[in-house]
Amino acid sequence: MTQHVLLVRLAAPLQSWGVVSRFSRRDTRSRPTKSGVIGLCAAALGHDRTEDLGELAAVRFGVRADHPGTPVRDYHAVGAGRYPVRPRDVITDHRRAAALSVAMAGAQGNAFGHHELANWYGAPKYVVAEPDSGALVSRQLSRDALITERWYLSDAAFVAALQHRDRAFLEEIGEALESPKRLLWLGRKSCPPSGTLAGPLSSGTIEGVFKSIALLPSESVGAPPSPRPWAWIEAAPDAPAAAPVQDQPVTFDADRRAHTTRWETRSRVTIAENATEWDVIP
Repeated sequence: MTQHVLLVRLAAPLQSWGVVSRFSRRDTRSRPTKSGVIGLCAAALGHDRTEDLGELAAVRFGVRADHPGTPVRDYHAVGAGRYPVRPRDVITDHRRAAALSVAMAGAQGNAFGHHELANWYGAPKYVVAEPDSGALVSRQLSRDALITERWYLSDAAFVAALQHRDRAFLEEIGEALESPKRLLWLGRKSCPPSGTLAGPLSSGTIEGVFKSIALLPSESVGAPPSPRPWAWIEAAPDAPAAAPVQDQPVTFDADRRAHTTRWETRSRVTIAENATEWDVIP
């Protein structure tokens, strides 16, 4: 049966494709993940997170690293400090209300949004019932800052490939990427894509199409891209040199989000001399 391949241009000042991102450290892989790209397509099509992924999850996936980019770390200090008192802060802790009454003695105007309480964190944390009165109070009045780090790829440009037997299905995805029904981002909400997303739609396999399409243009300053970029292409588990990756999406439902294992091979791609150039809006 004839196969078809839709190429997707993934380029932006920053992108981040996390795999084990948790709590204080948000990582990124060196390339886009299948889960991230399928999620991008699902958002463009207007799918809800609870919907069955169906044929989207069944597409064969590949990615070519035309411009791998540079890893950068974003350092964060979250929490600690004091913030102006809000109505909910007083409602959830009578001790805070009493302290505010003392601090506001003789003051003019509305207390909310203008006054702070020394040694009180801005929002109630770890709310528990007070043993004597049963009133809800905060078990932690202040807290230290939480140090976190987020990793990104700077000035990277990748070509993702979706292979499927149904050409009309891929055409629908391509149209949705250019007229999305939901906001799109490259792995993280702070990473909107730049320029054209949908690339050419061709008959064939990912291996052949990657060779027949020229490298993506890049405006970044630095070493020129390799004429033989690396590519990671989905393969059967028993394929030579196939390696497992845990990014096959099962569901994006926030209450039961799940991924499973798929297999891929890694190889260099030799671009054909007569390769088709890109026609994109940067």
